Amino acid sequence: MSEHPDCALVRRGYTAFVAGDMDTLSELFTADAVYHVPGNHILSGHHKGREAIMGHFRRIGEETAGTMQIQIDAVLGDGRGHVMSFHTARADRGDRGIELREGLFFTIVGGKVTDIDECVEDIDEMNAFWR
Repeated sequence: MSEHPDCALVRRGYTAFVAGDMDTLSELFTADAVYHVPGNHILSGHHKGREAIMGHFRRIGEETAGTMQIQIDAVLGDGRGHVMSFHTARADRGDRGIELREGLFFTIVGGKVTDIDECVEDIDEMNAFWR
C-alpha cells in the first residue's frame, strides 16, 4: 500500500528538518503558513509566515547547538488535507537535556503546509527546558 501524498509531504519535512535543509523545508510551506507552539517560553507563540517559521526552526538549532534529534513514531493522514505526526524529540541546551513525545497536526492545501499545531506530552517539562 502506498503512502498518501500528504503523509509523504510531512515525512519530507521531517527529513529536511533533521538534515538542516532549510531550503527544502521552506518549499513545503505556503507563504502565509502558521506554526502554533504551545507553552510559555522563548519559542512559544504563533509563528506567522514561511520566513517566521524558518526563523523558528533556525532558532531551535541555535538554542540547542544542533543537538536536536527527532525519531518519528507515526504519520497518519485522513486523505482530506489533515496529517497527524507523532515523534520523540531529544536535545541539549546548556546544562539541560530533554526527551519529550510530541505531536503535530498539519493542515495541507494544494500540496503545501498551511498550518501546524504542536502538542506535547509534558508542557511543564517543555517550558522548563526552553526558559
